[in-house]
Amino acid sequence: MSQITVTGGKPLVGRVDIKGAKNLVTKAMVAALLGESPSILRDVPFISDVEIVSRLLQLHGVKIEHSADGVMHLDPSNVASARMIDIDAHAGSSRIPILFCGPLLHRLGEAFIPGLGGCHIGDRPIDYHFEVLRKFGAVIEELENGTRLSAPKGLKGAKISLPYPSVGATEQVLLTATRAQGITELTGAAIEPEIMDLISILQKMGAIISVDTDRVIRIEGVAELNGFDHRALFDRNEAASWACAALATKGEIFVGGARQQEMSMFLNVFRKVGGAFEIQDDGIRFYHPGGDLRPVVLETDVHPGFMTDWQQPLVVALTQAKGLSIIHETVYENRFGFTDALVQMGAQIQIYRECLGGTACRFGQRNFNHSAVISGPTELKAADIRVPDLRGGFSHMVAALAAQGTSVVTNVQLISRGYEHFLQKLTDLGADFTYSE
Repeated sequence: MSQITVTGGKPLVGRVDIKGAKNLVTKAMVAALLGESPSILRDVPFISDVEIVSRLLQLHGVKIEHSADGVMHLDPSNVASARMIDIDAHAGSSRIPILFCGPLLHRLGEAFIPGLGGCHIGDRPIDYHFEVLRKFGAVIEELENGTRLSAPKGLKGAKISLPYPSVGATEQVLLTATRAQGITELTGAAIEPEIMDLISILQKMGAIISVDTDRVIRIEGVAELNGFDHRALFDRNEAASWACAALATKGEIFVGGARQQEMSMFLNVFRKVGGAFEIQDDGIRFYHPGGDLRPVVLETDVHPGFMTDWQQPLVVALTQAKGLSIIHETVYENRFGFTDALVQMGAQIQIYRECLGGTACRFGQRNFNHSAVISGPTELKAADIRVPDLRGGFSHMVAALAAQGTSVVTNVQLISRGYEHFLQKLTDLGADFTYSE
């Protein structure tokens, strides 16, 4: 288990450059399976989730070349079935394999999905996915070591209504419907920028997809798709993470590749808290302008709301705000577990079952601790911390960098799932740390 020993209390200052979004790039790689010709994906980061999907695609006969400048070539000309034991061995730590179902059913007529891993931040049921696939005509068989899917009569378009605008379920529909026979109508769809970028990729491949203003997406199935050449949307989660790191450590970080449009909601909150930023053509400069940070009341939501992935690093910065901040988490019911470590470091954070600071959500009256009250400012002190998940892990690192004294952070390999060259970026920003395995 890898660990970092951090000496905190020093502002992070410098520049980091970010590539394509983890939440888009891995899905775009899966989309390449649908094409009858090679694809080119640009700005692909070197992160562990990309490595996992690359290995899974290679198991299925896709030839992949990933150059040092982030350009990935994917050739699906020789797609083939893979052994269940090999898929299970390579996919256990990721939830991406569930999205292989539609493309593999189109290309091979069958698919196998092992047990799924990923961050433990709440219930992420795959029932949505299997129900969607059944509506397209897939036959699903539960096995001891996973799930086997087949499509003996082919896949056909369907009317699908999601009870919640799930990003994963929306991606499942898109990747399955593009080559299904007939028209698919999806209501209650997620419309995150990463979803829209995936739609752009599929349209480049030859798909016919329209998006209405009322979360309705219509897909007219086509018999064949070609490859694509696409530059991935930047990772707005990573951009927000470094912005909060600048705020919490009273530093200044230029995030190369970040754009204003997809960060608009975050930028509004960042400014309300007391942070400052400067929009430039090639990125955004985030910095602490001096003076007291201000408390906020907000709730996470699906796009265009405040992203759930943004709240964890923001909570660290809010421990330094003067007054009471309230965060109401409405996307994942178990995302405040990371605050235990912050309390250990001296933060004053109370977690509640009630829906605080906003409207009642689907987690209300269900005994989920999904609201947080942060009282500040408090001086953070060094502690020994174990990283619980990707975003929580980054937040713990930010807290350690802001704290007085020397902290030991273990299980840091989880951070590499979504942050490319994480240790090098910390070095570039002047962080004082040592790394060991």
